[in-house]
Amino acid sequence: MKRLLAGSAFALLTVFTLSATADDDYRVGISAEPYPPFYSPDASGEWSGWEIDFTHALCQRLDATCEIVPLAWGGIIPALKTGKIDMIIGSMGITPERAKQIAFSQKYYDTPTGLLAAKGSDVQPTPEGVKGAYLGVQSGSIQESYAYKYFSHSAADIKVYQTLDEELQDLSAGRIDAVVGDTLAMQPFIDSDLGQACCEFRGNVAADPAVLGRGVGVGLRKEDTELLSRVNAAISDILADGTYQKISKPYFGDLSIYGD
Repeated sequence: MKRLLAGSAFALLTVFTLSATADDDYRVGISAEPYPPFYSPDASGEWSGWEIDFTHALCQRLDATCEIVPLAWGGIIPALKTGKIDMIIGSMGITPERAKQIAFSQKYYDTPTGLLAAKGSDVQPTPEGVKGAYLGVQSGSIQESYAYKYFSHSAADIKVYQTLDEELQDLSAGRIDAVVGDTLAMQPFIDSDLGQACCEFRGNVAADPAVLGRGVGVGLRKEDTELLSRVNAAISDILADGTYQKISKPYFGDLSIYGD
């Protein structure tokens, strides 16, 4: 997903504690819109997923008590800057535009953007290959920015959705021709019976770090330099001591999501 910005208030007030005894308390913002397998709520409103497990591991190393705070994605950067939350750990891509407003940790995962198309279509992940196609993108995502930059001039009709799940439902129903999305986030659908029946993965789009970013990082206030240093050290520890592989395997098997 690796999303964008705008302005809004809290979408949900549901929070839960990630760590027991600790010296610090941090409020960790994620998007209120589910983004499996990274985070999604169950029927009781409790959030789980790879990014929740990663947050838990991070907060343990910070010796901190962390609360997960689901927010409207458009308001998540303003919420950080005004002190309503202390960190963003919600698949936010590290882009130059965002880095003007907030600080980022080192990356903690990095997956490409790709194009999933309806079977029988000739849509490809290039400006020429999407000519005349109906493309689904998620609101506020880097994929939305990429599609408008590279595909809107190709007479592609871009349709914006609130969630990836809504995009994939419309793709499987034949209401759009393709989805431009995070390859890893789309993988469970691609592997599903419905995904196998309706659709084909056509490959990744051409890289553009200025739009797609350089991986996903923890978002922090620019003035929180000490916390940034501690977060970077904690991420390095998680990568080095085997924790990263341990929390990733149940979700991704032997696939590395860290990137190069």
